[in-house]
Amino acid sequence: MMINWKKAIGLTAAAAMLLPLAACGGSDSSKGAASSSEGGAVTLKVWAPQEDQDGDNSWLSQVEANFEKAHPEYKITWKNDVVSEGDASKTVQTDPASAADVYMFASDQLGTLLDAGAIGQLGTDAAAQVKKQNNDTEINSVTGSDGNLYGVPYTGNTWFMYYDKSAFSEDDVKSLDAMVAKAPVAFPLSNSWYIGGFYSGLTLFGEKGNDADAGMVFPKDSVDITKYLAGLVANPNFHDSADNSGLSELQAGTVKAYFSGTWDAATIKKALGDNYAAAQLPTFTVNGQTKQMKSFAATKAAAYNPNAKNPKVAAQFAAYLGSTESQKLHYELRQIPPSDKSLADLTADDLAAKAQSDTMANTAIVQSGLSGMNDWWTPAETFGKALVNKEVTADNAQEKTDAWVNQVGKYAE
Repeated sequence: MMINWKKAIGLTAAAAMLLPLAACGGSDSSKGAASSSEGGAVTLKVWAPQEDQDGDNSWLSQVEANFEKAHPEYKITWKNDVVSEGDASKTVQTDPASAADVYMFASDQLGTLLDAGAIGQLGTDAAAQVKKQNNDTEINSVTGSDGNLYGVPYTGNTWFMYYDKSAFSEDDVKSLDAMVAKAPVAFPLSNSWYIGGFYSGLTLFGEKGNDADAGMVFPKDSVDITKYLAGLVANPNFHDSADNSGLSELQAGTVKAYFSGTWDAATIKKALGDNYAAAQLPTFTVNGQTKQMKSFAATKAAAYNPNAKNPKVAAQFAAYLGSTESQKLHYELRQIPPSDKSLADLTADDLAAKAQSDTMANTAIVQSGLSGMNDWWTPAETFGKALVNKEVTADNAQEKTDAWVNQVGKYAE
C-alpha cells in the first residue's frame, strides 16, 4: 500500500518540495504531497490527547494561535478532536481518507501507519529540523523502512531507574548487582517492554529498527543471561513489579528502587521527598563480564496525513507541533520532557527528564515501529512470567531460551 501511495502522488513531488515555509524551520510539505494554495481559507482537523486540550489556554490552542501568527497568509479553521498518541494508528486505520489532517502518534505505530498510507513523508526542511533537534535514537524512531522520515518527535518514550538516595550512592546505582546486594529493587521482569533490557546486544530489525529482513536478533550468550536472571529472581532483594506493584512498594518504602518512566515522576518525587533520585540504567555482570541494561526507546511525534485536503499546511503544522518553541511550551505547561537537544538547560533540574534523556542517548535500543514487533510482546511476557514463577531455571535455561528465541527471531551469528 505504501508503494502504491508513493506512485500515486509522485508526480507532484517536485512541486511540493519547492513550496516555502515562513516558520517551523523550513519547507514542510511532503516529498509526495500535493501543494495547496499559497494562502486563503484552510480547515485543519487535528487529533491530540485530552491533556493537551484541557482549558481555554491549553497547549494545543496556544500552539495553534502561534502557528496562525507565523502564517498570516492562512485563515485557518481548526477542528480539534481527542485521540491519544497510543490510539492514533488504530483510529487512522478505520478510514485514512477521512482521518485527521495532523495527529500525534507513538513511534512504535509507524509501520502500521505506513501500511495504511496514512502518514506523510517529511519534506527536506522538516527532515533537517528533526535531524538538528534530535539524537540518533529519536531520528531512527521515525525512520521508515525506505530510509525516509515520517514524524517530528517532541518527547522520548522509554523507561529508566528511580531510586532512594538514602539507600544507594551514585556509585551503587551504576551496578544492579551492587544495588540488590544492599537493598530491595523492583523491576517489571514479567512485562514484555522491560525484559528485553537484560539481553545486552539484542537488536530489533537492525540497528535503526527499520530493516524488516534483519528480524529480531538475540546475543550469543542469551542462555547465560537467562541463568543470571534465574539467579536474580531467587534473590530476596529482587521484586518483580507485576501490574506496577513496584510503585506501591516504593511509596511504602519496602523497595528502594523502581524502573519506570516520566509518567510516574510526580508520584515518586512526592513519595521520596528529599531522597528522590533518578538515573539511566545500570550494568550487571554475567560470568565476569559487565553488561549494560538497555531499555526499548521510542518517541511521541507529530505527523500529517497525505490524504489531507491541504497537505502543505498540514505538513507545516505537524513540523510546528514539534518545533523548539512548541516543545518548550509543552514542558512549561505539562512537564513533557522535550526531545530537542537545544532545550537541555530547560530540564537541567528535572531529574526524571535528565534520566530519560541520558537513557535515550546512552542505555537504550530503538523500539522498532515495524509491524514485525507484534511478534515480540506475547512470547516475551510469557518468558518473563515463567522466570518469575521459577519455571525457567539455570538447569533448563538452554531449552527454554532456545524455544523463546526460535519463536521470535534468531541468535547472532
